[in-house]
Amino acid sequence: MKTSDFYYDLPEELIAQTPIEPRNASRLMLLNRKTGAVEHKIFKDLTELLNPGDCLILNNTRVIPARIYGVKKETGAVVEFLLLKQIENLKWECLCGPGKRAKKGTEFVFGDGKLECRVADILDDGNRIVEFYCQGNIFAVLDEIGQMPLPPYIKEKLQDKERYQTVYSRDLGSAAAPTAGLHFTPEMLEEIKNKGVNIGYVTLHVGLGTFRPVKVDDVTKHKMHTEHYVMPRETADLINETHKNGKRVICVGTTSCRTVESVAAKCGKICEDCGDTSIFIYPGFEFKCMDALVTNFHLPESTLIMLISAFAGKENVMNAYKIAVEERYRFFSFGDAMFIY
Repeated sequence: MKTSDFYYDLPEELIAQTPIEPRNASRLMLLNRKTGAVEHKIFKDLTELLNPGDCLILNNTRVIPARIYGVKKETGAVVEFLLLKQIENLKWECLCGPGKRAKKGTEFVFGDGKLECRVADILDDGNRIVEFYCQGNIFAVLDEIGQMPLPPYIKEKLQDKERYQTVYSRDLGSAAAPTAGLHFTPEMLEEIKNKGVNIGYVTLHVGLGTFRPVKVDDVTKHKMHTEHYVMPRETADLINETHKNGKRVICVGTTSCRTVESVAAKCGKICEDCGDTSIFIYPGFEFKCMDALVTNFHLPESTLIMLISAFAGKENVMNAYKIAVEERYRFFSFGDAMFIY
């Protein structure tokens, strides 16, 4: 299986630069994974497609304003840091640019002294382990001086930080948003609950590795990054009860999918669990938990388009993407959505 098998041609003007208002006014493509049939709806129509007793699994991670700009203490040279993963309270794995300015032992200052750091180590992939120093809570400081780590294909400045958060975000820790969830409004979630659909929450802190291109020709040789997840007991119980009653477990986003399937693969069943996962889902993968998926449109040759191809079939997915381009759907983080059932 080659990486190029998952390529499609996307006109640049179809990459959504700003979020649509209201959140649930985006388009929704329906993809029947058994037949490959495609239909076109609006995201708010999703409520009608859910059945009483189904459960939606939402990832309640919250994005950190993790992009910070500062200066090198010695020279005043400007640097950009992107906080990727919290190792301890003030110790983080970061991307630094320009990298040549971030040698081991180098110190930097951000936000006129509100935050300082020292590079403690350099990893094999070039990422840095950085020790920060600040007065008070580092997340409060980041909220004050940091910017949202929007993907590089988004060139427009985000006017409202909350538009890169889901309305149910809670646990700080992500370097990127679980973007399928950006389409939900509080009112829509209430409508879904009132219909008798249950909602369960997991946490998976999204790393930027999710968006890194696959650089090997043979898909199976790709090495996945690790991400931290939490499966609470009440969500595990809800999933098991849903399946016991013959209803569907519907994951919102590939991050929720990776969480439930990681737990199922590790434990042999769905149970309370937490840990780190580097699960790589591509065609041939046997799904043990997820019955349907709400997801956005993903980058060509990405691990995410491989995941949905594993679930819906590569031919079905590539045909649906061809239709999405022809129908002028909006792509990627602020774009439109799919419901694969």
